[in-house]
Amino acid sequence: MMKYVVYKEWLIDQLNNDQVKIVDCRFELGNPVNGEKLYEESHIPGAFYFDLEKQLSGPVSKHGGRHPLPEIEQFKSEIEKVGIDNTKTVVAYDIGEGQFASRFWWLLSYLGHENVYVLNEGFKGWNEAGYPLTKEVTASELAEFEVNIQHEMLASYEDIKEVVQQKKKSPILIDSREERRYAGEVEPLDRIAGHIPGAINKLWTEGLEQGSFKNAEEQKRRFSELDQEDPIIVYCGSGVTATPNYISLKMAGYQHVKLYAGSYSDWVSYDENPVAKGKES
Repeated sequence: MMKYVVYKEWLIDQLNNDQVKIVDCRFELGNPVNGEKLYEESHIPGAFYFDLEKQLSGPVSKHGGRHPLPEIEQFKSEIEKVGIDNTKTVVAYDIGEGQFASRFWWLLSYLGHENVYVLNEGFKGWNEAGYPLTKEVTASELAEFEVNIQHEMLASYEDIKEVVQQKKKSPILIDSREERRYAGEVEPLDRIAGHIPGAINKLWTEGLEQGSFKNAEEQKRRFSELDQEDPIIVYCGSGVTATPNYISLKMAGYQHVKLYAGSYSDWVSYDENPVAKGKES
């Protein structure tokens, strides 16, 4: 077991350990009902299903982005329903792409849980290894979770506004989307193409290889132009795919990393906000 991820070989030995809770976060952005359907067809034994839009996000409004964070009390209630308290070890998985399990990891870490991990290779790796699957819906058990918000993990809209208005070089803004969206060449989802002025581009998928997070040394090489003491804020389109970059930065030893949860979709929901195109020098 590493600090942020676990491997299937470890998890299979924990299937009968009632101190380990497993969360299935599979989701398909273009087909939002498909994740729960996949769970009903087969899942890792003991896993509970958490839906990106129903449990890992709050309701969409004018501002806040396409996947705003859920209300703290609501998310607390959801994890308590499946028996997660502060003593449990929690493992989240998705198909194997990493972003949905990372979203769960970030949320639970933000609430102050210290033993939450992403399953490297996700469901795909587990299934390909021939490990057991089930259709049986896991029986719920209630628990009490004590929230201890980690405020240093979250950047607000006001924080971003201040960086842009004052043209500050610190904190460093990292845009986690693909280069063409960052550069403003295409924009399939949001109102206007481009990126938050001053942001650099680090595609989130480059922190993973075949569904597994790269090791600490490889992550350090990805961000080698940045000082490990620099304050950093990561964002993406809606606050989901930035979370693997958040984990990658922490794996690489960066101490001061925050997520702008509303991300680009929140930024451009304000008509007055500037956007930049092309590459930042």
